[in-house]
Amino acid sequence: MLSPACRTSLSILARRPPFRALNRLYTTETPPPKSSIFQKTKTLARYTGYLGLSTVVGVLALGGGILVHDVFTYSDRHVDRVPVNALALNPELGGPKNLPIARVLVDDEEDEEAKQMAEKPRLVIVGGGWGAMGVLQTLSPGDYHVTVVSTDTYTTFTPLLPSAAVGTVSVRSLIEPIRKLLARLRGHFVQGKAVDLVMSERLLEVETASSDGKKTNIYIPYDKIVIAVGSSSSTHGVPGLENCFQLKTIGDAQSIRRRIMDNFESASLPTTTQEERKRLLSFVICGGGPTGVETAAEIYDFCQEDIMNYFPKICREEVSIHVIQSREHILNTYSEAISKFAEDKFNRDQVNLVTSARVAGVTPTHVLYTTKNAEGKSEQHSIPTNFVLWSTGIAMNPLASRVSNLLPNQVHKKAIEIDAYLRVKGAPNGEVYAIGDCATIETSLMGHFLDLVDESDEDKNGKIDFGEWENMVKKIKLRIPMAEDHLVKVKELFELYDSDADNSLNLNELLKLLEEIGNRITSLPATAQVASQQGKYLGKKLHKIARAAASLPSSESPPPEASPVAPSGRRSVNVHPLADEVIGGPFKYLHLGSLAYIGNAAVFDFGKYSFMGGLVAMYAWRSIYWNEQVSMRTRALLMIDWIVRGIWGRDLSRL
Repeated sequence: MLSPACRTSLSILARRPPFRALNRLYTTETPPPKSSIFQKTKTLARYTGYLGLSTVVGVLALGGGILVHDVFTYSDRHVDRVPVNALALNPELGGPKNLPIARVLVDDEEDEEAKQMAEKPRLVIVGGGWGAMGVLQTLSPGDYHVTVVSTDTYTTFTPLLPSAAVGTVSVRSLIEPIRKLLARLRGHFVQGKAVDLVMSERLLEVETASSDGKKTNIYIPYDKIVIAVGSSSSTHGVPGLENCFQLKTIGDAQSIRRRIMDNFESASLPTTTQEERKRLLSFVICGGGPTGVETAAEIYDFCQEDIMNYFPKICREEVSIHVIQSREHILNTYSEAISKFAEDKFNRDQVNLVTSARVAGVTPTHVLYTTKNAEGKSEQHSIPTNFVLWSTGIAMNPLASRVSNLLPNQVHKKAIEIDAYLRVKGAPNGEVYAIGDCATIETSLMGHFLDLVDESDEDKNGKIDFGEWENMVKKIKLRIPMAEDHLVKVKELFELYDSDADNSLNLNELLKLLEEIGNRITSLPATAQVASQQGKYLGKKLHKIARAAASLPSSESPPPEASPVAPSGRRSVNVHPLADEVIGGPFKYLHLGSLAYIGNAAVFDFGKYSFMGGLVAMYAWRSIYWNEQVSMRTRALLMIDWIVRGIWGRDLSRL
């Protein structure tokens, strides 16, 4: 029998927790997870399910949206008994050449809104490029009866034509139908080539083509006309340019693409000799500006990314790309750092840069060019090739040349000379404007010399004192805004040309001063940026003119005799002759920078600052051009093209 002390000890032991239990209570080690792999798998499966479910919901929502759109879009629409004016079907004859005058268009009376628009002042825009689109974007509905005359039914995003030439993007992604852009303004489109201008009767002569190819000329009347026909390529007197390609239109890009594909396919044939293969795969670009450099870069990318994968390797090995530049550096209008960066990039890519060279001629099989040797003597060289791109210099468009010849004070050889308000010099004031590559803003002050002296010489003593000079500077800035940068130091200029130190400028001293300032002013470059800004400026100004004319009391409107009655019984509408100077200030160009693609890299020149780099710069370049598209449709197509090229490569079909 146990003693009471033993029983007490046993009861205490019985109440103590077991050793394992104590270990669990007092240990500092973290217990291992039951199944960490299982937990992670479960989490991954859950989020994968969420993603799949959201994708299904998104696809169903998108499909439902498309279905709803189709329900409301694809409905039966019937058009019966559309009213058409008899003069629209049988125009009257008139003008200097007794041609049909399209005073009434076939859709001028199809509904009430169209009838109201037909009574508005007639604004005719010739061309479908950057300048013309800038005008259309800034006009407001109801301002004018707008008619666009163009040889193409679409507007083209020209900066990406080099990409379209090798299939990086589709040509359809770079064009937008002009009729769609005109729909907002209830405007009209006439496909034809403008060939002449009758300013005395305000008639534009247009050459149209019927379905059988027969040419017919008609007159289109206007109250105001905007000439935005662009420019042609300059030949510089080089023979054989008929053997070259240009890159200004969609048709040019398609022709280049076909030639490139034909060259590679011919080079892949077993019967092609090595010498012929090298000639077929030799690509020569004449001109080291943005277009030439970007085309060379696109051809290089095409060879690296697609020819390497889908054509015989010998085709890639035999490819040679040559850029012939008359200046010492490519991209010579950009900063020196950018030119060097681009040249280093091309040298690494084995693109042959031939600088300080002149193209002497182009044959069907060779490009001839000359360089100066160390002794200063000319040496002629030859490059065998089956592809030559000519992308250097601009010349006057035929219509621009015709307009320039009609006016006696037009002396510029490459463009129509316009004033700071974009009005054609010598044309009826406020009726004829010109913008873009076909026009150049006057830079000479000599044509305004007498007017400036007459307006500034307050005491009429034939001399200009400093106070009068300050007043003259203000007037110069209004007439020639580009002279502003050269008139910063007003006092210093006055003292510099006051040769006799009599605190005044005589006419000879003033003449020398104004001549020197005019020589320093540089004309604006023929770029899309300049044309677009001019178009938007002009569109806003025309909108203000239309609104100001509409708000004038009827007593201040032009007299009835100023508005001749057309045979249709409708008066031709005139815009009240408000001076452009009253409506707003002169055009001032704001340089937003220049950019260029150089092959999976890009360069940006912002004047004082430059930016250049690889993929990051390339995507910045793409972003800017994507944002500059004229519609959301082309933005979507362009984005899709870039994605498709990145995943599946370029389309190698020859169409």
